[in-house]
Amino acid sequence: MRVKGCVVVVTGASSGIGRATALRFAREGADVVLAARRGQALETVAEQCRRHGVRALPVVTDVTDAAAVDRLAQQAVTSFGRIDAWVNIASVTVFGPLLATPMEDVRRVVDVNVMGYVHGARAALEHMRRQGSGVLVNVSSVVGEIPQPYTPAYSMAKAAVRALSVSLRSELWLDGARDIHVVTVLPATYDTPFFQQAANYSGRRAQPIPPLYAPPRAARGIVGAVRRPRREVTVGAGGRLMRAQHRVAPALTETMMAVLVDRTHLSRTHSAPPTSGNLYEPSSDERLAQVTGGWGGRRRTAVRTLAGAGALVGGGLALRRLRR
Repeated sequence: MRVKGCVVVVTGASSGIGRATALRFAREGADVVLAARRGQALETVAEQCRRHGVRALPVVTDVTDAAAVDRLAQQAVTSFGRIDAWVNIASVTVFGPLLATPMEDVRRVVDVNVMGYVHGARAALEHMRRQGSGVLVNVSSVVGEIPQPYTPAYSMAKAAVRALSVSLRSELWLDGARDIHVVTVLPATYDTPFFQQAANYSGRRAQPIPPLYAPPRAARGIVGAVRRPRREVTVGAGGRLMRAQHRVAPALTETMMAVLVDRTHLSRTHSAPPTSGNLYEPSSDERLAQVTGGWGGRRRTAVRTLAGAGALVGGGLALRRLRR
């Protein structure tokens, strides 16, 4: 697909990878429809997109509301005439042991991260089938293949996103809709405000797991997936390495993931009070309506990457001890 001149809907466009993706599409000449719960943040992103000479339409949307997502799609078609690509990115998470996490918070994560994608897929495919072409991008995560401790709701939701994409690809193939593509994108860890906004019942501050990447890198991968659709795209070399290791040595890789989470994903020096984060209401802190979360910087990233490498080695040693 030629990106310039196409119409793209991006959910979760107010911050992080979603915001970076919307800006990347605009930079490459696509008209964008921006969806999220934070209206002021969407207006700001829309203005940034328009500076690239494209049209941008902000639409306040809660993806758990099927009717709202249908209206989002209809507004896109009414304003721009079609939907060439739809990118499901909007996600939330909760940190904490399963037994310590309120069940309503587990359900909310699944509602946003699975049903939100289902609502987006239904709305997008309805119009794409009518047009006869289009690309649906579902942004999953590396943890959709290698689940991690203390985020069971998020891990199983991202695994479900991969399953949704496979099922939809099969349906479209059986129906002969060969010009409609479904792509799953699996990011590694990115420097976004996602972690500051997360629900948390772990007692420890959540922070990115190394190695850490800049959101524009993920955005380039997503735009590339629309330009040349493939089944799955992993963005971030660390994620590709972990997936390759998991296929060869699943037990070792899962142990390494557990060690990484315990040593680096949840702080050992900073505590955190119980919070439902942005599960039910968007954050009111405008500082979090940004592409990056302030976790980056070459020195800090290098230090965290070295810590991650140490954790990987520790995970391997731990598994060896377990096998003895």
